[in-house]
Amino acid sequence: MKLLRLLVLSLLFLSAMGQLPSQDILALLEFKKGIKHDPTGYVLQSWNEESIDFNGCPSSWNGIVCNGGNVAGVVLDNLDLAADADLSVFANLTMLVKLSMANNSITGQIPVNIGDFRSLEFLDLSNNLFSSSLPPGVGKLASLRNLSLAGNNFSGSIPDSISGLSSIQSLDLSHNSFSGVVPVSLTRLNSLVFLNMSSNRFMKKIPRGFELISSLQVLDLHGNMFDGRLDGEFFLLTNASHVDFSGNMLGGSSSGKLLPGISDSVKYLNLSGNQLTGSLLSGTELRLFSSLKVLDLSYNQLSGELPGFDFAYELQVLKLSNNMFTGFVPNDLLKGDSLLLNELDLSGNNLSGSITAIMSTTLRVLNLASNGLKGELPLLTGGCGVLDLSGNQFQGNLSRILKWANVEYLDLSKNRLTGPIPEAAPQLLRLNYLNLSYNSLTGSLPRAITQFPKMRVLDLTSNQLEGPLLTNLLTLPTLQELHLGNNALSGAIDFPPPNTKSNLQVLDFSHNRLDGYFPDRFGSLTGLQQLNLAGNNISGSLPTSMSGMSSLTLLDLSQNHFTGPIPSNLSTALASFNVSNNDLSGVVPENLRTFPTSSFYPGNTKLTLPGGPPGSSNAPAEKSRRKPINTAVKIVVIVSCVIAVIILIMLAVFIHYIRLSSRSSADEVAGKAIGSRPGSKISGVGGSSGGGGPLVVSAEDLMSARKPSSSEILSPDEKLAAVTGFSPSKHSRVSWSPESGESLPSEALARLDVRSPDRLVGELNFLDDSIALTPEELSRAPAEVLGRSSHGTSYRATLDNGVFLTVKWLREGVAKPKKDFAKEAKKFATIRHPNVVGLRGYYWGPTQHEKLILSDYISPGSLASFLFDRPGRRGPPLTWPQRLKIAVDVARSLNYLHFDRAVPHGNLKATNVLLDGPELNARVSDYCLHRLMTQAGTVVQILDAGVLGYRSPELAASKKPAPSFKSDVYAFGVIVLELLTGRCAGDVISGEEGAVDLTDWVRLRVAEGRGTECIDPSMVLEMGNAGVEKGMKEVLGIALRCIRSVSERPGIKTIYEDLSSI
Repeated sequence: MKLLRLLVLSLLFLSAMGQLPSQDILALLEFKKGIKHDPTGYVLQSWNEESIDFNGCPSSWNGIVCNGGNVAGVVLDNLDLAADADLSVFANLTMLVKLSMANNSITGQIPVNIGDFRSLEFLDLSNNLFSSSLPPGVGKLASLRNLSLAGNNFSGSIPDSISGLSSIQSLDLSHNSFSGVVPVSLTRLNSLVFLNMSSNRFMKKIPRGFELISSLQVLDLHGNMFDGRLDGEFFLLTNASHVDFSGNMLGGSSSGKLLPGISDSVKYLNLSGNQLTGSLLSGTELRLFSSLKVLDLSYNQLSGELPGFDFAYELQVLKLSNNMFTGFVPNDLLKGDSLLLNELDLSGNNLSGSITAIMSTTLRVLNLASNGLKGELPLLTGGCGVLDLSGNQFQGNLSRILKWANVEYLDLSKNRLTGPIPEAAPQLLRLNYLNLSYNSLTGSLPRAITQFPKMRVLDLTSNQLEGPLLTNLLTLPTLQELHLGNNALSGAIDFPPPNTKSNLQVLDFSHNRLDGYFPDRFGSLTGLQQLNLAGNNISGSLPTSMSGMSSLTLLDLSQNHFTGPIPSNLSTALASFNVSNNDLSGVVPENLRTFPTSSFYPGNTKLTLPGGPPGSSNAPAEKSRRKPINTAVKIVVIVSCVIAVIILIMLAVFIHYIRLSSRSSADEVAGKAIGSRPGSKISGVGGSSGGGGPLVVSAEDLMSARKPSSSEILSPDEKLAAVTGFSPSKHSRVSWSPESGESLPSEALARLDVRSPDRLVGELNFLDDSIALTPEELSRAPAEVLGRSSHGTSYRATLDNGVFLTVKWLREGVAKPKKDFAKEAKKFATIRHPNVVGLRGYYWGPTQHEKLILSDYISPGSLASFLFDRPGRRGPPLTWPQRLKIAVDVARSLNYLHFDRAVPHGNLKATNVLLDGPELNARVSDYCLHRLMTQAGTVVQILDAGVLGYRSPELAASKKPAPSFKSDVYAFGVIVLELLTGRCAGDVISGEEGAVDLTDWVRLRVAEGRGTECIDPSMVLEMGNAGVEKGMKEVLGIALRCIRSVSERPGIKTIYEDLSSI
C-alpha cells in the first residue's frame, strides 16, 4: 500500500513539473519584452501564457516552428516591428535552426555568445537597425548555411574567424558600414555560392582566391572603395556567373589591357563607375565579351571608337554610358542581324554622326541621350519600346515618328526639332511617355495627342506652340502629368466634366497667354498634386471649389489678374504657394500665413497679411493705417538705435583689427584661416563662452579682411561706372550669395548702360540657339545686383521679352586671353543637365574691363539663403526630406560633371548651389570657371574657398593649387555637413574644445559619440522618426567620408549611389 501511494505521488509530481514553462518558452517571453511596437499584433497578441502548449514548444504562437518539444524556428519577417532585441536569449533554444526577422525596425547587436547557437542553419536580420561590429564568435557557427545582415548599421572589420563558417552557402553583408580590408580567410569558404558585400566601406585591394571557390556563382562587391587593378587571374579562372565590381576605384589589369580574358562561365559583368581607361577596339579585347549576356562599363574613362560587338552572340544588355567614346554609333548594334541585344545605353558620350534607321527587332531599350548626334530623326525604330534621343542636335520635323510603331517611351527633348506636331499618329497609340520639351516646335496642339489611350506623361515645355488648349487633354483617363509651360498657348481653359475619374497629378500651364477665368471644375481633380498657372492673363476670383483639390502640394497662380479673396479652404498639404503679382484682396487665410511674404507680394496691394514673419511687413495698404507712435515707444526706439550704433562701432573695430592681422601675415590668410585663428582672439572679442552656446564669427567678416583695398584694385561698381555708366545705388541691398536671386528695392534697379544704347560694342557670343540678343539689347536690359564673388559681380538682367539672365561681370585680370577664353567657353555648350545651371554665352569687350558671362537665372535663391539662420533667410527652415533631396541633386550634378564631362566643378559652395522653382531642385553654378581664368585668378578662387571653409587640405598644401575631382568631393562633404547642422562652413565655432571650424567640430562630436548633437535643432522633431534618424546618421557618415584625406576619399560616383539609396 505504501508503495502504491509513493508511485501516485511521483506521477503527480512529474505531471506538475510538465506544466511549468520550458526553457524555450521563457526565452521567447524574454524576447517579447523588448517589442515596443507591433502594429498587427502578430506577436504581442499571440505570445502569451494562456496559449502555451505544455509539451515544451508553443506551436500555436505566430511565427514559431516546432520540432517535437523544441523551438526549431522563429520567423518574424515583414511585420513592421519596432523592438530593442536581446538576441542572446535565443542561445537557450538549443534546437533552433532558423531565426529570421527581416524587414522590420529592430535595434540591437549580434551577441557575443553567437557561437553558442550551435544548431543554427539560417540567420536573416536584414533591413533592420542593428549595429555594432561582427563578433569573432560568428566563426563558431559551423552549421550555418545562410547568413544575411544586409541593410543595417553594422560597422568595423570582418573578423578572420569568419573562415569557420564551413557550411555557409549564402553570405549577404551588403548596405552596412563595414570597413577595412577584406580578410583573405573569406576566400576559404569552399561551400560559398552567393557572396554580397556591396555598399560598404571596404578598401584597398580585392583579395585573391575567390576564383578557387568552385561553387561560387554570385560575387557582388559594388559600392566600396576598392582600388588597384583588376585581377586578371580571377576573371580567367572563376566559375561565377554574376560579377559586380561597380562603384569602386579599380583600374585595368596589370597587363595594360582591360582584362587578359574572361571565363565562359561569367554571364553578368558590371565594372561601371570605376577608373577604367583605354579603348575597346583592340582585337584581343573584342573576344573578351563573347559569352556575356550583360556588360556594364558605364561611368568610366574609356575612349576611342566603339566596336560593332558582332562577335557577342549572347549579349542582351550593353551599357557604355558616360565615358568618352567618340565616332559613330556602330551600325551592327542597330541592325541586330545576329545579336540578341535588347538593351543598349550609349548616353553621355561624344558620339557623332546620324542615325538613319534602327532595324533590330530584338532591341527594346535604346538610350543615345546627351551625345552630339545630328541629322534627321531615324526613319524606323525596329522593335524599340523605350527610345531616348534627348540632348543631341537632331534637326528637321517630326514626320518620321509616324512610322515608329512600337515605341512606348519617347524622349526627344533638348534637340533642334522644328515644325508642327503631326496631326495623325495612329502608330503611336502605345505611347505612355512623350517628352518633346526644349525644341522649337510650332503650330497648335494636334487633336491626335488626345487619342492616346495609354498616355501618362506629356511634356511639351519650352517650345513655340500656340493656339488654344485642347479640352479633351484634361479628361484623358490615364494622363498623370501634363507640362505645357513656356509656350504661346492662348484662350481660356475650357474644362468639360470628365467621364471618368481623373488621374492628373501635375498640371503646368505656366508662362503662356491663357486668359478667361479659373475653371470651377478644377475642384474635381482630387488627385492633383501640382498646379502651375503662373505668368498668364487669367482673371476673376478664385472659386471655393478649389477645396476639392485636397492633394495639392504646389499651387502657383502668380503673375495673373486674379481678384477677390483667397479661398480659406485650400489644401492643408500645400508645401509651395505663390499668388504674388495679382490683384487679390481681403485677409490671407490663417492656414496660409506660414508662407513667406514673397508668396503674396509684390502686387495684391489690397491683400492683408496679419502677423507676418519677423522682419517682413504686411501689405503696402496697411502702412497708411498705422497708429501714431506713443512717447514710450519713441524712447525705446531711440535707445535701441544708440545701442545699435555702439555695436556697429565695436564691429568696425573688430573687422579693422582682423584686416590689420591679415595684412601682417599673408600665409595666415592663405591657410585655413577659420581653423587656425587662436582662441584667445575670438574670446577676446566675443567674451567668455562660459556655459552659453558656442560663439560664431561669420565668414563674411573674415572675408572682408582679405579683400584688397580700393587702392589696389577697382571695385566692381567703380568698373561699371567707368565703363558703362552703370552705378548701383550705394544703399542697395547686395546679397552675400552670388546668383542668389535676392530681390532688391526699386531704387537699386539700373541698366547695364544708362548713357547710350550702343555702349556695349564688343562681341556677344552664344553657345546655343536658345537666345538671340545683340550687345545693344543687353545694354538696355534693366539689371539688379545679385552678389559678389572672387570672380566679379553678378546681376539679373531682364530682357525685352521678359526672360531673365544672370550676367557675371568678371573682375579685371582674372580672364585668360581672348583666344584661350573663347576656346574654353565653347566647351561649355555640351554641359547640359537638370542639376547644372546652363551657360548661355559670353561677351568680350574692347577694354580689359568688359568681359561678361551669361547664364540661366535661377529663382528663388541659393542654398545659403535658405539654410543659414541669419537675417533675410528665405522661408521656414528646410525639412529633412528637402535637405536630403538637395544633397542627392548636388551629388548627381557632380557625378555628371566628373564622369559625363570629365571636368571638376572647382568652386563648390553653398552660395553656388541654386534652388530652382517651388520644388527647390538644386542646380550648381559657377562650375569650371577656372578653365576661363588665369592661374592668378584660380589661386584667388581657391583662397576664397579656404576662407569660406570649402578648400580641401591638399589644395591648401599645394604651391600651385588646381581644382580636382577629389577636392570637389571634399567641398561636397562640407556642404552636406552644412545641410545636417544648419551652420555655415566658414563660421568659427568656439566652445569647450576651443575655436574650431565646422568640419573639426563635427569630427570631435562624432569621436565622442555625440554625433546627434550636430544635427540642426530645427529638425529635432523629425528625429523622433526612427527612419529619419537612421537616414541622418547615414548621411553624416557619408559626409565624414568625403572630408577624409585625399587617399581615403571616395569618388563622387560612390557617394551619389550611397545617398540615392537612403
